[in-house]
Amino acid sequence: MTYFLVTFVFMAFVIAIMAIGVIFGRRAIKGSCGGVANSGDCVCVEKCDKRKKMEAEARLNQG
Repeated sequence: MTYFLVTFVFMAFVIAIMAIGVIFGRRAIKGSCGGVANSGDCVCVEKCDKRKKMEAEARLNQG
């Protein structure tokens, strides 16, 4: 039980530190430009190559 409590406290501490970093950093937490099932919005300032290719293919398929 001691190992569980120590691990839990350590993980809670790490999550709290990351949350503080996000709050003061004022930057959005973002994943890949692929998004959920490649349909999510890209929050990247400069879009990655994968996202550019995906958008170009979508434009070709539409018109």
